Amino acid sequence: MPLVSMRQLLDEAAKGGYGVGAFNVNDMEQIQAIMEAARETKSPVIVQASRGARAYAQDNYLYHLMLAAAELYPEIPTVLHLDHGNSAETCKSAIAMGFTSVMMDGSLLADGKTPSSFEYNVAETRKVVEMAHAKGVTVEGEIGCLGGIEDGHGAGLDGLSHLTDPDQAVEFVKQTGLDALAIAIGTSHGAYKFSSKPTGETLKMQRLIEIHNRLPNVHLVMHGSSSVPKELQDIINQYGGKLKPTWGVPVEEIQLGIKNGVRKINVDTDNRLAITGAIRKVFFETPEKFDPRDYLKPAREAMKKVVAQRMQQFGQAGHAADYAPIPLAEMARMYATA
Repeated sequence: MPLVSMRQLLDEAAKGGYGVGAFNVNDMEQIQAIMEAARETKSPVIVQASRGARAYAQDNYLYHLMLAAAELYPEIPTVLHLDHGNSAETCKSAIAMGFTSVMMDGSLLADGKTPSSFEYNVAETRKVVEMAHAKGVTVEGEIGCLGGIEDGHGAGLDGLSHLTDPDQAVEFVKQTGLDALAIAIGTSHGAYKFSSKPTGETLKMQRLIEIHNRLPNVHLVMHGSSSVPKELQDIINQYGGKLKPTWGVPVEEIQLGIKNGVRKINVDTDNRLAITGAIRKVFFETPEKFDPRDYLKPAREAMKKVVAQRMQQFGQAGHAADYAPIPLAEMARMYATA
């Protein structure tokens, strides 16, 4: 199966009332872990790469690894998505490479750090929508700013500093014509999200519900949605790590979001924790090991376990064979006649 449009996956998720996990990658082992989890759970999947990942892996390596994934797992509808594009040019380069979905994060200026104006966000996102839809490529935008910093992207603010305004969200969708909208409801990038277990008030879930009620046909996106399980933190610390106590986004809050229009859920930190814990365990218990395969295999397996669990929890498990992929050229025609 060729790499497919994210719009199709999210449309199908909306019909089925489930969410789809979007998992960040930097290398072959992470892609393998995600695809094995997708096969095990029979799930459609979104594989996403940030600007930092594209620089680390190099676009050609990353893209051809994804082509290999599409060939090896032909039964899995798979999206290659650009996470947090900082400019129209960054999105354009991803589209030219073969990404089937891009995020234009115009909530920040091109430096990826400074909060922008509403007008700037609309103009840049609309520019990307026009170029992407002409190729059948999906566009995600963001209004409001998430907390924290990841891969050098983010304003480094508290997650509650720039929440999404529902009135602006409605106007933003109207003016841009995007496919999916990331909203800020108090989540943050990175592992250190909350100092105690968050509640629906901490995360401003009522704000999410209000936006969904105002935009019932728009696919909402939750960023910074790793759950940061204590057991993964404990493994790292047991084998020499020094993570401070921290809490992520509870799965039950994500599931509440899915019931209220959330169709894409970004997960990265949980997988990083799983990989690091598995590697530390090998090094601690068998310090004589030096073959990378001796620690990358258990790392890959640990990430696969987390991804498969999230696929079950988000409800996407069992839906891989529900529909036939729509070619990007057909998606482009559909956008042109909409």
